[in-house]
Amino acid sequence: MKKISLSLFILFLLILSVNAQVPPYGFNYSAIARDASGQAIASTNIGIRLSILKSSPTGNAIYIENHIASTDNFGLFNIIIGGGSIVTGNMNVIEWSDDIYYLKVDMDVNGGSNYVFMGSTQFLSVPYALHAKTAGNLAGSGNNFMHFIGEQFGGGVIFHLWKDDQGQEHGLIVDLVNLNTSHVWSNIDQTAVGPAAQSTFDGFANSTAIIGQPGHTTSAALLCMNSPNQSQTDWYLPAIDELSILWHQRFNVNKTLATIPGAALLSSANQFWSSTEGDDPELVFAFDFLNGVPAYGTSKNNTLYVRAIRSF
Repeated sequence: MKKISLSLFILFLLILSVNAQVPPYGFNYSAIARDASGQAIASTNIGIRLSILKSSPTGNAIYIENHIASTDNFGLFNIIIGGGSIVTGNMNVIEWSDDIYYLKVDMDVNGGSNYVFMGSTQFLSVPYALHAKTAGNLAGSGNNFMHFIGEQFGGGVIFHLWKDDQGQEHGLIVDLVNLNTSHVWSNIDQTAVGPAAQSTFDGFANSTAIIGQPGHTTSAALLCMNSPNQSQTDWYLPAIDELSILWHQRFNVNKTLATIPGAALLSSANQFWSSTEGDDPELVFAFDFLNGVPAYGTSKNNTLYVRAIRSF
């Protein structure tokens, strides 16, 4: 492997979600490692140190753990925050609601412990589900939610809930059926849509940008946005983080889908298109429902499953 200098930068795409498996309160962390020329650091063992900082990006580290991760052919690696070799602290006793917390990432491209600082990112909504010690039903005493995860509502099944800073309740709803089981991402498969379709969390904005690309005639996004299912007119192709949340709520969603005539369960054997384009003009993110990880490096001319969502 070629020598990497300290001037190396790495592009990290952060996807956080509550992990319902071991460890009990872990997060999935997926990232793509690229060198200064933009090339993936592929098929390599790298050392990762993760620190949870309190109050600021340079705050006190209340939890630190180390990992050895293996990148794939596209530089993608997946680890679980909370599942590494603990250096200090205890994740299970963090009071996520009492302060602002940040994830600090350090890396050694040679797989050792000569770490180089890569950056700090603020934790947003997902860790607060841990404060409630559940990634499932968010309705209940103390939360004052009108709806619940797994509820049949608004043309589908609710799989995520949150409140804005005005206390207004919002949610994400998944369609009852797949719109297609073998469809290309877009007929334009070698030209990038650009930053307008690269959000990891705003699938509606991505979908709008995809169908507005010059020369566009067909796409997974168009299938969703043209869908009249359940008399709803605001379906869209989910962003990669939205698919990640959906996968983690698959148990609750499928329990409800199984009771609805004609509904299709979220199969663990398939990959679903996301609306999140990568930085390579020919590649996008899909979500692997078998392994529960985002699949970066999927060619736009592949044929995958299409499942629409909407929000309220």
